[in-house]
Amino acid sequence: MLRAIGTLALALVATGTALGQTPLLLPRPRSIVTIRCNSDRAPGSIATSADRGGIEILDRRRAHLGLAPLRLSREPAIRFRHAPMPAQAYRLTVADGSARIVAGDAAGAFYAMTTLAQLIGVRDKHAVAPCVRVVDAPALQWRILSDDVSRGPLPTMRYFRRRIRTIAAFKMNGYSPYMENTFISPTDPLPAPLDGITPKQLGELARYAARFHVALIPEQQTFAHMHNTLKYERYAAMAELPHGFLLSPANPAGLAYAERLVRQELAVVPHPPFFHIGSDETAMLGDGQSAALVKKLGKARVYADHIDALAATIAPSGARTMLWDDGVEADPAIAPLLPHDVVLINWHYGNDRSFTKYIDLVAKDGFQQMVAPGANNWSEIFPDLDTAIPNERRFIDEGKAARVLGLFQTVWHDDGETLYATTWYPVLYAAADAWDARDLSPRVFARAFPHAFFGSDDPRYSRDIADLADAVHRLEASPHEWTDRLFWSDPFRPENQAAMKGVDLSAVRLEAERVEQHLLTHTPPAHRGAAFAEFVAARRIDVLARAYQIAREVRYYYRDARAHLGEKNGPSFRDLLWCKYWFWELRDWYEGLAPLYARAWNNESRPGHLASNLERYHMAAQRAIRRADLMQRATYNDFIAKGTLPPLDTVLHIP
Repeated sequence: MLRAIGTLALALVATGTALGQTPLLLPRPRSIVTIRCNSDRAPGSIATSADRGGIEILDRRRAHLGLAPLRLSREPAIRFRHAPMPAQAYRLTVADGSARIVAGDAAGAFYAMTTLAQLIGVRDKHAVAPCVRVVDAPALQWRILSDDVSRGPLPTMRYFRRRIRTIAAFKMNGYSPYMENTFISPTDPLPAPLDGITPKQLGELARYAARFHVALIPEQQTFAHMHNTLKYERYAAMAELPHGFLLSPANPAGLAYAERLVRQELAVVPHPPFFHIGSDETAMLGDGQSAALVKKLGKARVYADHIDALAATIAPSGARTMLWDDGVEADPAIAPLLPHDVVLINWHYGNDRSFTKYIDLVAKDGFQQMVAPGANNWSEIFPDLDTAIPNERRFIDEGKAARVLGLFQTVWHDDGETLYATTWYPVLYAAADAWDARDLSPRVFARAFPHAFFGSDDPRYSRDIADLADAVHRLEASPHEWTDRLFWSDPFRPENQAAMKGVDLSAVRLEAERVEQHLLTHTPPAHRGAAFAEFVAARRIDVLARAYQIAREVRYYYRDARAHLGEKNGPSFRDLLWCKYWFWELRDWYEGLAPLYARAWNNESRPGHLASNLERYHMAAQRAIRRADLMQRATYNDFIAKGTLPPLDTVLHIP
């Protein structure tokens, strides 16, 4: 499906935007019309009292285009006026070197500035902007990004700031770092990684986010997903099952621990609009030490009591309690027992025909909710956009129709090696669709993406996305398959070869290499780290497919060598040498990838899991080296010395 969408999108984007056409912006404004003017010179000055975050967004965009920052002036070219308007709405008029912004609140004025930033271009080293009138307002009140910072990659403070700044530039207004054991508690530091998020850092992020009209929303697991705490003997007694996953309600120490974390995070993020307490995937409740309690009160009551206690802890801050909706979805008896003002985060990540039944299920109990689609990046070299984009599009559009409270877009790093920078495309599609009152077709988004994100009108930046997505789709021919697992699988094992039998490896490699070639020869003005992460993804996909080609070719050459054993001057010796060389080639691929992956990781994350991820490249290279040595031994000890060759699997010690 995505390949067809991508091809159509690229056909459209290849035509570019002709002079005088309506500019392509992300998100799309409710209304944008071109107006008559005498000059397309862009405004170059702004008042010192203007929104600080908006000035930074504008100046960064100008810097990416090689332009000087805005001048601070008492008679600025960018002027503001307050008028009664809905929250976050604005009107923007750009003409003859000036910009006029009308908004009812500070957020609306800021969003007008982010729109102006995308309108700016460069011609003959001078800033230009089309003459337009924009009228705009969001479809959904909240547009939040939830980033998993607990299962591997953990952003540096520098990248946290970039992540926040970028989502703000695309009109998202909430950032929610998902934390299991990542927060370094002053009273309970043991479970946290040594390079975890300190209270000071969490507070700094909240203040930085506020500069860009983004609310930092702590997302702290407080029920399930607690193994990284419960694995320590100091906390083991709080587990439902031995060193398990769930804090047991039968032991008051578990709730007390969760409440300490919540209070400590609220101490540095004092009055967030929401506080997310997780509480998903609690199916094992009652399977261990809470069995008697569940038998006495019922599972719904025990679950709800835990939520009620945490909501009471949060209430003095003024924040509304958020939790995942799957508990209520699995057991409707829970809903009447929960505080009426909790916000349920309705998460579903599949390519369903409709999500209305899930939205209606939450709405019938009177709860406000946010729809939570996924970037489908988990366990993937590059996000599975065949699933992610339809998931986001349907779920968000049906959420808009149901007037839900907002979007809660999720990014997960289940296997600990995926990169944040590869998720920008699905994240920003969700952001754009949640703002847009209309349906946002993927081809319209693809046309606008290169200019809006990379600051380039080169349509190949969207072609890169389409090629990577199609390569992922081709590789995942078997059900329940992910490209990270495929990358580390042994291509010589028969079951893995069978799973890849129908995959056109040459087509996959050609798509990946088109991306590599483009990104090696073209550097975008903006978000160069994201372009590099795409390059690394393309190279990994290329190597994955090449590894399976090598497995096929080595088996072919080895069969050929055995078939010609008795022939004088036959091809057997050449075939065996080539088999060895092919293993050396595989060694070189893995060792060459390791520093590229490390660079992409270090562009965004703290050291954390990097060492263990790099070890996998070195182990894969060592496997290739070992097999080259085994092939050398078979060549001389068997073929040269005895004129025989054992079966290849025997030589390579493959079960």
